[in-house]
Amino acid sequence: MSRSQDPLTRLSKFISLILRHHPEAIGIVIDEHGWADTQELLDGINATGKHRISLPVLEEIVRTDSKQRYSFSEDRRKIRANQGHSIPVDLELSPKMPPAVLYHGTGLKYVPSIERQGLLHMRRLYVHLSRDIDTAVAVGQRHGTCFVYRVDAAQMARDGLLFYESVNHVWLTEHVPARYLHPIDG
Repeated sequence: MSRSQDPLTRLSKFISLILRHHPEAIGIVIDEHGWADTQELLDGINATGKHRISLPVLEEIVRTDSKQRYSFSEDRRKIRANQGHSIPVDLELSPKMPPAVLYHGTGLKYVPSIERQGLLHMRRLYVHLSRDIDTAVAVGQRHGTCFVYRVDAAQMARDGLLFYESVNHVWLTEHVPARYLHPIDG
């Protein structure tokens, strides 16, 4: 799959790996809110010899990313991933009332575990939920045969579980107990 991806997509995935999981791989530091120095990111990527990147290319990646994975600070001196971190960061999100229903796409192979434990954030800081089935299907297909759950977010919120909405409108929560999950037929 990666061989058929265009160079910007490969570079975007590399940036995602760095900003969400392994900043040390290119010798940079992410602050407590997930921000990296933009110039240090560029210099670190270029030093690997695997990729060449300039500020205009980075700006193009941020602007055109279909999932809006990244944000710049106002002065563009800092950049961060909007969610999906496995490293501890505080994205400065405030709890927010979710829509009544959200969706989660996964692989069919994970269904038995999910039925027992609910949705766990695994190596990430949060469980990711979407507003629409199409997005959930797209996410689930990355894990093999797709399986989609409808999440009773309204009841979860009434029961005191917290939700956050990322800058790019992905809904985040720490755990979705199995009782709030309902399989989508078809």
